[in-house]
Amino acid sequence: MSTDAPMPDDTQDRREGPTRAGFVALIGEPNAGKSTLTNWMVGAKVSIVTHKVQTTRARIRGVALEGASQIVFVDTPGLFQPRRRLDRAMVAAAWGGAADADVVVLLVEAHRGVTKGVEAILERLTEIGEGRKIALAVNKIDRVKAEVLLALTKDLNERFPFEETFLISAEKGHGCATLKTWLAGQLPESPWLYPEDQIADLPMRMIAAEMTREKLTLRLHQELPYQLTVETEQWEERKDGSARIDQIVYVARDGHKGIVLGNKGETIKAISKASREELEEFLGRRIHLFVQVKVREKWLEEAARYSEMGLDFRDGNA
Repeated sequence: MSTDAPMPDDTQDRREGPTRAGFVALIGEPNAGKSTLTNWMVGAKVSIVTHKVQTTRARIRGVALEGASQIVFVDTPGLFQPRRRLDRAMVAAAWGGAADADVVVLLVEAHRGVTKGVEAILERLTEIGEGRKIALAVNKIDRVKAEVLLALTKDLNERFPFEETFLISAEKGHGCATLKTWLAGQLPESPWLYPEDQIADLPMRMIAAEMTREKLTLRLHQELPYQLTVETEQWEERKDGSARIDQIVYVARDGHKGIVLGNKGETIKAISKASREELEEFLGRRIHLFVQVKVREKWLEEAARYSEMGLDFRDGNA
């Protein structure tokens, strides 16, 4: 465990002194580590994390506490060149999250350096930079040598006037506490925006759907394209304290349905089991999860599907 990891202090009142609260947008290319960093800061899994690029769709807000500050992290979709309606809606959501935030953190992968994608983001940052602080976080620092890291940070700071630069490993926690402390001090004085025990502003129905979609992505990353989504159709609270959750996996083609189901339904059973176990751990109670797979050829063109993902269907227009 990294010595940089925050340790809870139940003996101290977090709210001593003036409270601060605000929004921090994490932006960067797909797979830069935004979801991993959000989960580390919050101390719980609120954002989907897989090795497959571009898995975050909605602007997931994780709520973290640091001293008297409440930091609301906007984990945006990765910024990339959009081709489809869904891509365009995701990119619009990312820039919308950055434009609305008090502080913006650009994540750059140390081993990839200044790619064309990073260059495009830097150009766009100049448009939203006024009135908010923008910091640089070079992530995955354990993958490069010190001299490469120093050259990269020098290059990036020459390209854009960042407020601060942080060298981190979101996966291992290195440098994350230092970044969290700095962010807490940059937020405006304000009452807290959420209750102290709330870690996300997404409905549990959506968090549950994201957990199942993560398991699908992990299991089917080589066979299945991104043309699937998961919706929580029903959530029934039971008298014994458990909950029944009914979900639907929408796919675009009949062939995709067979892949998701697997031989004799083995694949969807394994995915459902893994999702149920994670939900039970997350919620601390028994969950009865039922997952169906349905073909919906035009779901990528349906406004209702975008609303379920927290995206604006209109942003997908060319």
